[in-house]
Amino acid sequence: MNMWAEEDSPFFVEACLQSYAEPVEGKLYTMYHGTTKEAAENIKRCGFSQSADGMLGRGVYVSRDFNKASPYPLKCLEREKRVLKLRVNVGKVKKIDEQGHPMQKTWHDHGYDSAFVPPNCGMVPSGLEEDCIWDPNRIKVMEVMKPKNESSPQTPKFGYGAYGH
Repeated sequence: MNMWAEEDSPFFVEACLQSYAEPVEGKLYTMYHGTTKEAAENIKRCGFSQSADGMLGRGVYVSRDFNKASPYPLKCLEREKRVLKLRVNVGKVKKIDEQGHPMQKTWHDHGYDSAFVPPNCGMVPSGLEEDCIWDPNRIKVMEVMKPKNESSPQTPKFGYGAYGH
């Protein structure tokens, strides 16, 4: 089955899901990933690679909240930061809403394609929503943007964002 079939439909409408709403299995969503200018170009050319580990284990960390992506990477000059606007097929989604959740780092071993951390559940210090996508092939880069800061308030129309490495 083509995981991008929904996008190929003449009736496709880009989905911008509120960050507090749980993603629906198999749907395509706009998400964001914060990274460096150099890494953004590499990701556009070669695609994403999984992070070796993180709060949710291996995978690509993204968010539907643009403000989550903007500060990443944390130890990088502002002029070098970029936010990737993505189209993500979430596949089968597991909600992880507490530290020490039994599937916090093993969700993929149980047949899930992505994990979702809801906002304000105590897992993310910022209180913002976060997702981890196991298979980088579920992610397409749509646009490279500058992050939101005082000199470039470029928040997307719906104000959703991301997390990045």
